[in-house]
Amino acid sequence: MSETASLTHQQWLDEVYDKLLAKMKAECARVGTNIPYTTGRDGRYHDITETPWGQNGSVGFWTNGFWPGMLWQLYEATGDEAYRAAAVGVEDRLAVLLESAETVDHDVGFLFLHSAVADYRKTGSPDARRRGLLAASLLASRYNIDGRFIRAWPDAMAGMTERFGGGDIRGWMIIDCMMNIPLLYWASEETGDPRFAKIAAAHAKTAQQYVVRPDGSCNHIVAFDPETGAYRNSPGGQGYREGSSWSRGQAWAVYGFALSYHHTHDESFLNTAKQCAHYCIANLAACDWLPLVDYRQPAEPLKYDSTAGFCTACGLLEIAEHLEENEARFYTESALRILRACDAKFANWDPEQDAITTGGTFFYHDPDGSNTEVPIIYGDYFFIEAILRLKGKSIFLW
Repeated sequence: MSETASLTHQQWLDEVYDKLLAKMKAECARVGTNIPYTTGRDGRYHDITETPWGQNGSVGFWTNGFWPGMLWQLYEATGDEAYRAAAVGVEDRLAVLLESAETVDHDVGFLFLHSAVADYRKTGSPDARRRGLLAASLLASRYNIDGRFIRAWPDAMAGMTERFGGGDIRGWMIIDCMMNIPLLYWASEETGDPRFAKIAAAHAKTAQQYVVRPDGSCNHIVAFDPETGAYRNSPGGQGYREGSSWSRGQAWAVYGFALSYHHTHDESFLNTAKQCAHYCIANLAACDWLPLVDYRQPAEPLKYDSTAGFCTACGLLEIAEHLEENEARFYTESALRILRACDAKFANWDPEQDAITTGGTFFYHDPDGSNTEVPIIYGDYFFIEAILRLKGKSIFLW
């Protein structure tokens, strides 16, 4: 048994927290208001605009809110002003996205919950509040009344459908949006206007019906007729194939439905979160608590996605928040097993190198392997959130 494996959960948590503080202090000093996605060959983050994910100088890639989210989490935990200053600087850069509604998609939640809304929650900034409410209005505008779902992508992104099976994307919803609709719940809580929350809850109900399968596994994409709202089909998406079980999508479901329960107290959302969680836990326990890219992928080649593990762990911790101690212990223990397994296999605690974790995989069918088992910024975000939750030092950003 390794020395790390022999540690109690509390000992492990305390050690990881200390390493996290050292790593993030060094990263914040280097990265500042740059927006990272993954590391280059030099082991350092480069601004998104210098990578293929930020074509033509764009800061619109969906992951760009996670770095400020990490910074706000560390500001909450430490009070170090360097984290706040860098987070606000990134928020100022992202504000330009609110001027181009025709290119904004459902991931406006990921972008602004962890930047503007986090800023407002922590500092009361009126500019941050305005940005958050404008982002919520853009997200609400994507609601399809007949289908009772939030459309995922604008026509400008239609080219991506070839990878996901093609088709008319005007009627597409995806499981990822369960993590974006907390922006709408926040907007209703902030303004007292119930319309935002009603849209969010209606979308979640549609996802319950069409995304979640009876065994707790999930579709990634569901396609509806954009005119009538009638169900059409469920394209394969970022997992192995149609009908499979993309692990990060499963994580979005576990955490997303738990968050909808957090905001609405609708017991059906908590039950759905548990249903999806049990499916994930059973599959993770069979794989030494290390998340595969798809829980129904072939045995070879073996592909992992650490980001799915970290997000699932956060979802399990959120579920545990709403349960009596005896029942909650099962979900907390499962989250710790995931975190410890992923830490042992994927973590890099060297303060001289950027990215805390590797092992992130963007989608199963990666043609050149450049997005398979690499550092990805949202993996670090969810790892940090989970650790700080367990330490009682996190800020709620959802």
